[in-house]
Amino acid sequence: MRSKLTGYDVGALLYCPANAHGSIVGAIVEQRFPTPYSLAFCLEDTVREDAVADAERMLRGTLSRIASAAEGGSFFLPPIFVRVRSPEQLLRLAEEYAPFSSILRGFILPKFFLENCGAYLAAIRSIGRTEEYFYMPVFESAAMIPPQTRREALTEVRAQLDTVSGSILNIRVGGNDLSHAFGLRRPANRTIYDLRPVADILIDIVAAFGTQYVVSGPVWEYYSGEGWEEGLRREMELDLLNGFTGKTVIHPNQIPVVNEMLRVSRQDYADARAILNWDTGSGSLVSASEDGGRMNEYNTHSRWARRILLRAERYGVRA
Repeated sequence: MRSKLTGYDVGALLYCPANAHGSIVGAIVEQRFPTPYSLAFCLEDTVREDAVADAERMLRGTLSRIASAAEGGSFFLPPIFVRVRSPEQLLRLAEEYAPFSSILRGFILPKFFLENCGAYLAAIRSIGRTEEYFYMPVFESAAMIPPQTRREALTEVRAQLDTVSGSILNIRVGGNDLSHAFGLRRPANRTIYDLRPVADILIDIVAAFGTQYVVSGPVWEYYSGEGWEEGLRREMELDLLNGFTGKTVIHPNQIPVVNEMLRVSRQDYADARAILNWDTGSGSLVSASEDGGRMNEYNTHSRWARRILLRAERYGVRA
């Protein structure tokens, strides 16, 4: 039986082109990657259009080998997802890859916005009658750029997405696609939040979806060279501060850094436990933190506390 999955379990989502992964099965079975992590096989922008059919065939073979290994193996099996190109491909592959549903947890929906959300949601409803998959829409469409229409459009998309909310694992954002629209690129010593036109869009996405859904942070494109780890930590500090949980990664080097940043501090953990164990009948809903350094208030910190404990359960508490 498949384990229960939540948006907090996705964490570091490692992207892999669906047609360039000859060693991936061995890497999974031999546990060459730091854990935990999740895995995305991409059929979209990492695959040329004339190579999609071959990539789909190769991916079918890869999923078959992973599923066979998982039957008798005792290795860490990451949640696996496939990034599709269109609603039509989603419908077809959900059926074609159904034999691997023991390991395939769902699909990633790129450039999700008003122009295609209706078709994607119709596909999700259709697939839901036969297979239980999760979906992760990616908000990266250039159609979000005009500020005068963005918030209204995000509100409309949120209303439509809510009709299938039980199937939505988390919300993802495309930092590189949005940066490309402005002709921008952050260096390793700056964060996505220094690119203000892009940051404004990301914050609007959190404002639209963050009260109900887990929203994951944008990809960090550096994985070697001077300062890349410090830059990733700095960006993830701001991700977490602004309501993002998790990170798209493009190299195994990034996984342990993401996991370390997702761990919670001892102070946050102690306060979160105290808040959620509060005796609300005691008459007081305000108290000093365990170390006496800040105020805890049940009515205003309980949602924060639940998020902290969900992260702690999956990624641990810092020493």
